[in-house]
Parts: sequence; structure tokens; C-alpha cells
Amino acid sequence: MSVSRLFVEADLAAGIEAPLSEAQVHYLRHVMRRPDGAPLLLFNGRDGEWQAALAGRGKKSAVAEIGDQTRVQAAEPDVWLCFAPVKRARIDYIAEKATELGAAVLQPVLTRHTAVERVNVERLRANAIEAAEQTERLSVPEVRDPVDLARLLAAWPEGRRLLICDETGGGPPIAEALGGLDAAVRAAPWAIAIGPEGGFAAEELTALRRIKDVVAVGLGPRILRADTAALAALACWQALVGDWRQPTPRLQADYRTSRVTV
Repeated sequence: MSVSRLFVEADLAAGIEAPLSEAQVHYLRHVMRRPDGAPLLLFNGRDGEWQAALAGRGKKSAVAEIGDQTRVQAAEPDVWLCFAPVKRARIDYIAEKATELGAAVLQPVLTRHTAVERVNVERLRANAIEAAEQTERLSVPEVRDPVDLARLLAAWPEGRRLLICDETGGGPPIAEALGGLDAAVRAAPWAIAIGPEGGFAAEELTALRRIKDVVAVGLGPRILRADTAALAALACWQALVGDWRQPTPRLQADYRTSRVTV
């Protein structure tokens, strides 16, 4: 039987039960036709990953009976993705792929040229959860409420380095800027700032450049759409600064074959 991998809010430990949401129960029972005893994998972003078994508690409720731990919680890069909201399908794509790429925080940022005024944060979080379930990630990025760029910069945390993608050509290539950093700089908390389709306004670029630990870079000779630029910059950062520089651990194939996620 394929194994469903689920994100839960409850604490996880051997021998206890974790409640499942009504949506999770419906999917397992009525879509996947999972019987009692069906194997599960659970994670909550704090306690690692655990084997579990589905156990019914009525027609519409069920719990997961937790067994052995399969992976301990591991440290992940502390990198925020600060991006101007774009239209629905493309902002969903950003949330999904940025989760796969390891972003710790998804921060929508309202700029002068931002064309989208409303952001469905709950939908973005649902997309992030689904992406984490499907890609072996042990955590789900924090999805924050939209904030004006000026307010974000006014409260900028001391010591968090900022990578600006400057479409005006005001910075070196991203590989050149990030390739020679020393270990202490790579280990620092980071953020990546991506503007809207119309780009950052001149005064916004000036304000971004006032951040103490800022690096402005270019993303090559082609014009990239905002969602493409966000994911390209995050992928480059992971390759040159983040955990793509580390060996990839081998996963246990016995319980991951033909996995199905909710």
C-alpha cells in the first residue's frame, strides 16, 4: 500500500495519538479508501518525521497512532522570500515552489507598482503544506500577511542580510556576488527581495540599498517575470549559500516507494 504523508499541528512522539483534520480524514477514507491500520508518515516542523497508522474514531473522525521515528528534525537555512504579489495562479506557484526550494518565510510585500491588492494567505499556506508533504520537507514555511515595503524595511532585523534582485542592472551577476562569501556570511540569516512586474520604484531601490547588510545582484540578460525571478534567485542562493552545498542524504526507500500525499 502507498503511504500518505501528512503535516499535523500536534506534537509527535512514540506511542501517542495525533488528531487528524476533517479534510484529512475525508481524503484518506473517501478518496484514497484507506482502511484502519493504513500506514502514514507524519511531520509537524518540530519533532521530525514519524511512522503512524490510521485509526477510526467514528464516521467522520480518525487519529494517527504514532510508532517509530523515521527522521529527526534537521536545521534548515534561514532565508526569507520577500516578493510582490502577482496574479492568483502565479502566486500559488511561488508558494509551492519556494517551499520545495527551502524558503523559511514567505512574505508578500506591497510596493508602488504592485498590481494585486489582496492576498489569500490561507490558500498560500495550503499550497505550502501540500508542497512540503510531497517533497520530504520536515517543515512548512511561515506564510505572513502582506506588508508595505516601507514598514518591512523600518522593522528590518539586525544582522539579516538582504539580497536584492535589481532589474536596472545595478549589481554584479548573482554567482559573482554570492560565490566568494566566507562561512560566517553564508551562515547568517538572509532574505531575498523580488519586485513586481513593473519593478521596484527608484526610491524603493534606494531604501532597499540602505539596509546595512545588502547585496544587489542581476539575474542575467533576459527579462524575467516576477515569479520566475523569485524562484531563480532562491535556487541560486541555495546553490551558492544554502543547503544545496551539502551532500544529499539518502532516504529510506522501504517506506517511501509509491508514496501518496494529502
